[in-house]
Amino acid sequence: MPRFRTLDDLDPRGKRVLLRADLNVPVRDGRITDRTRIERLCPTIRELAEKGGRVIVCSHFDRPKGKRVPEMSLRPMAEALAAVLDRTVGFADDCVGPEAEAAVAKLADGEVLLLENTRFHAGEEKNDPALAAGLAKLADVFVNDAFSAAHRAHASTEGVARLLPSYAGRLMQAELEALDAALGSPKRPVVAIVGGAKVSTKLDLLGNLSKRVDVLVIGGAMANTFLAAQGHKMGKSLQEAEMHDTARQILEQAKSGRCEILLPSDLVVAATFAEHAPTRTVGVDAVPSDMMALDIGPDTVAAIEARLRQAATLVWNGPVGAFETPPFDAATVEIAASVAGLTQSAGLVSIGGGGDTVAALKHAGVAERMTYVSAAGGAFLEWLEGKTLPGVAALETA
Repeated sequence: MPRFRTLDDLDPRGKRVLLRADLNVPVRDGRITDRTRIERLCPTIRELAEKGGRVIVCSHFDRPKGKRVPEMSLRPMAEALAAVLDRTVGFADDCVGPEAEAAVAKLADGEVLLLENTRFHAGEEKNDPALAAGLAKLADVFVNDAFSAAHRAHASTEGVARLLPSYAGRLMQAELEALDAALGSPKRPVVAIVGGAKVSTKLDLLGNLSKRVDVLVIGGAMANTFLAAQGHKMGKSLQEAEMHDTARQILEQAKSGRCEILLPSDLVVAATFAEHAPTRTVGVDAVPSDMMALDIGPDTVAAIEARLRQAATLVWNGPVGAFETPPFDAATVEIAASVAGLTQSAGLVSIGGGGDTVAALKHAGVAERMTYVSAAGGAFLEWLEGKTLPGVAALETA
């Protein structure tokens, strides 16, 4: 694992600490509907403040495209941060320039200030050196705790990290340690479960995992494409006919790399994709022409659970069925329960991530019983694809 400085290496007392957070939380009708990212961020803020740091929080929010959009102000986040931290959080009406500098100048040791949306400046997404310099001017050190934005080379994630002594916050540290446990230097055997709708959106992921794991389980509608590529009739199932050659190439690549690919042997099918629709369980060679596969069947679930009992590490990205619509959540929920049980009883290192995956694990009621669940969607996926994340690379030390 690359070397990163963490808060263990930083004495923040009396220092101005620029903390890159991810406060891009879901908001509806002006109200925050999920505070998970705020809650995960607060241990870093609290530690820095309690050690006497002057904490300056910056973040993007939504897509204002370089303009001031009042509905996309971070001002409401200051109140939310204050509520979770149980301490006062100030607010500056800009993230650089005279207003930000004046607000920072008033900070005392242990106080917290939130800056306005970094994306109100067009230079943020362009990684503009001038904007990065403006941010660096506010602080003595930089702490990045926004792994979920680390796949973007922006002024507040990558640019400023090159200008100040830089450290990983506790959330960033936890993400990097979990990812290293998943694929960097994992305990073997390693099983990966990859679900989702389209092979075309996860080509890099499948290619990278097939070289690095021992068993690759493919579920969701993606599995339909692989089954069709093998000659199975898939009825009305969602699948990508133009990806059949690619699917066969992935299967061959895995075979040459000694990675077992586990595809469904049975499927749950229905005539309509609707809640509580009548279903049948059929073999992969018996999908009716007027029906569609919407979940994997019990024989496949049993085969996956057998591999999991032999595994030391699991990486999970994507549900194995259309879990948002019962009863097509059954297989995902059952596998999730097995993963949680093995994590607790047998020491399985279980790492899950990606938007749909987090939602599915919460739906199954097991998110808190896994080793680690990443809330970083795009960054988590790009790391699994083997890509370099600019915001992480900028933190690396020799």
